[in-house]
Amino acid sequence: MMEKHQIVAGFLPLLDSALLVIAKEKGFAEAEAIDLQLVREVSWANIRDRLAVSRYNVAHMLAPMPIACNLGLTPLAPRMIVPMALGLGGNAVTVSSALWDQMAAAGATDDLDAGRNGKALHEVVLARAERPLRFAVVHPHSGHNYELRYWLAACDINPDRDVEIIILPPPEMADALGAGQIDGYCVGEPWNTAGVLSGKGHMATVKAAIWKSSPEKVLGANAGWADDHPEAMAALLRALYRSAVWCSDPQNRESLASVLSNPAYIGRPIDWLLPALSGDLQVGGGRITSIKDFFVPRAKAATFPWKSHALWFYTQMVRWGQVAHDEHNETIARNTYRPDIYRSALQALGVPLPGASAKVEGALRVETPVGSTDASLTLGPDGFFDGGLFDPDKIDAYIDAQRQPRAAG
Repeated sequence: MMEKHQIVAGFLPLLDSALLVIAKEKGFAEAEAIDLQLVREVSWANIRDRLAVSRYNVAHMLAPMPIACNLGLTPLAPRMIVPMALGLGGNAVTVSSALWDQMAAAGATDDLDAGRNGKALHEVVLARAERPLRFAVVHPHSGHNYELRYWLAACDINPDRDVEIIILPPPEMADALGAGQIDGYCVGEPWNTAGVLSGKGHMATVKAAIWKSSPEKVLGANAGWADDHPEAMAALLRALYRSAVWCSDPQNRESLASVLSNPAYIGRPIDWLLPALSGDLQVGGGRITSIKDFFVPRAKAATFPWKSHALWFYTQMVRWGQVAHDEHNETIARNTYRPDIYRSALQALGVPLPGASAKVEGALRVETPVGSTDASLTLGPDGFFDGGLFDPDKIDAYIDAQRQPRAAG
């Protein structure tokens, strides 16, 4: 009889916890002899701290957070690895209805175009006489923080001088927006849809427009546990990959939304969850905008832990003064993501595995077949909205080229 693996995983009530939830609820974990216990958390800090003290073996995590832990940027920082990503995309930037009206008067449109709407926001910032606009993100070491800052900076809005960025848990953002405590936020679903459907906000742009096919959440693992339990880790990756296949099937959207709406998971109405799964987003004012690849659970190597993703996050930590750039820190960031573990676990399933562990981010303007273990892997488009490129072999040059934007005023 196969030995049962006991695995405890923490998660936050977000759409991109889907792979963990479905692995448990649809029997993919059980098929790999895993007793998977999922624990809903209220903050990313709780996730990090309970991994550090071994309350959790693995967790649904912000993609940059394990890197920050390994760089010693957080208290109670456990040694972490990332053996798998949990999908691509899934975030948006939502602003208050009042701010959207000002942006629309300056040329913003409902198509969520990052360049046009960012330019409109820049015009609003230039004309603003009262306090700086206040935006919320979920954590300092989050894709939300870095993509919001990248978008603002590329639109000549200085994230540290022209606006204020604060930290809030995802479920509190829509209420804070409605109360006038913040003017906008960057968060994962369903909390943008929640702000729109409650009449409190309007989507301004989405992660898939700022950086197409970009990373968001990962499976973070306590490195000590992973070292001691390689078979359990491999079994979990196989279960999660099968979950990703199930989640990516359009015929399963209603069922997926129903499972996630359970109080043990996201605990919100199905109508809040379906837009992100279909890509038909409620953007505000009763209007719907379709965004292809808004959230991608499996296609385009969505679960592969690219080292170039890790290194891009590292460059943003450097850019915004969170860590010094040197060879030691760069190596720590690079080695946090572990495609070798991913390949070893999934090779037997016949999964199309990328031949490389890093790629030039932003180079693919269209869907492109790439070298893999079979002929079926297609990547891209993966462009940044401002035309930027990130070559992981030219990190020094990329960091040098990233300028602090001038103040909008």
